Amino acid sequence: MTVPGVLARRLGTADAVVIGLGSMIGAGVFAVFGPAARVAGAGLLIGLVIAAVIAYCNATASAQLAAAYPTSGGTYVYGRERLGDWWGFTAGWGFVVGKTASCAAMALTFATYAVPGPGWVRRAVAIAAVIGLAALNYRGITRTARLTRVLVAVSLAALALVVAGIAAGGQADPPHLGGVTGGVYGVLQASGLLFFAFAGFARIATMGEEVREPERTIPRAILISLSIAVVVYLVVGTAALLAAGPGRLAAAAAPLTTAVQAAGAGALAPVVRIGAALAALGALLALIAGIGRTGLAMARNRDLPGWLAAVHPRHQVPHHAEIALAVVVCLLVAVADLRGVIGFSSFGVLIYYAIANASAFTQTGAQRRFPRWLNVLGVAGCLLLVATLPWQSVLAGIAMFAVGLAGRAAIRSISRSGA
Repeated sequence: MTVPGVLARRLGTADAVVIGLGSMIGAGVFAVFGPAARVAGAGLLIGLVIAAVIAYCNATASAQLAAAYPTSGGTYVYGRERLGDWWGFTAGWGFVVGKTASCAAMALTFATYAVPGPGWVRRAVAIAAVIGLAALNYRGITRTARLTRVLVAVSLAALALVVAGIAAGGQADPPHLGGVTGGVYGVLQASGLLFFAFAGFARIATMGEEVREPERTIPRAILISLSIAVVVYLVVGTAALLAAGPGRLAAAAAPLTTAVQAAGAGALAPVVRIGAALAALGALLALIAGIGRTGLAMARNRDLPGWLAAVHPRHQVPHHAEIALAVVVCLLVAVADLRGVIGFSSFGVLIYYAIANASAFTQTGAQRRFPRWLNVLGVAGCLLLVATLPWQSVLAGIAMFAVGLAGRAAIRSISRSGA
């Protein structure tokens, strides 16, 4: 029996792991290595390790919090419960706005790899993908998990073929792993950009209301999916650097296509295109699901319009939130620059996870599963990476938070005056 206004618990551990992987595989492998190579050269591998360590700190915080608060909303809920309403709103606003931009990036990534032709054709295909996946999410979370499982499997198979092709091509050059550029600042900036690749690891925490046995399932799923993604990124990133070198990766619009061509395995270029397209679809599908649930949680507390809090009586999904999200993403796809949103998204998500770590730090007794120093390291790491992002991204991120916080303050003031 379903309860009106409450989401149904239908996801097991395997589904949760797949949704987490679907949120990560694609964003990093196919969209971030180029910008990271541009600022750090071969130092992107060091940046990747740093990003992975900070992501691990964030993952432990999210896992610990999700076990205590198994409901939709992720750090928006955790911040409200542990630190106060304003902290929760800040986390939720950063997540919704930053990840909405990421949806546009993933839709455009899909169209760029899937459809050769003029830009307006690719944008039209990207909009069609958003509408199609939003419609699938509308039908229920189990359908989302099934399709994500297929997309992740195909994407991982394609990446395995790419790595094997580079290894067999005979053109890999070990000196390409040298040549760190940009110094410490460049490596840290690469870490901030590469963190974009890990930002999906806790997507399942935003869907905690739909997971069976959430106290056990969510922590396991978060750590398993993050561990798999770290291994995949390190292997693929090393292979790409060995084949093409940091200079060619930095100049490439499609870094892995460039890598297989440089390795003498150009016949695999269509495999890269197919894998990239499917990976982008998987990431977009999981993003739509996660943002819709955070929007639902914020709307329940009137931090977003109450209309968004509706849950479909049959399909048990936040259908109003997902419809609104699809409309906004389609508008962004019509005007967005694919590369320009990565730093902007990273800014919002790093602030989101800094608040998650601060929230987890306040937990005591039986709620604690991991040592507090991981929370301290997580907060410090997130803020450090925020400071080293491209200045345009920092300014845009500050403006985005200023608009959200000022808007909430104005609405609360009007509400008090009306009372």
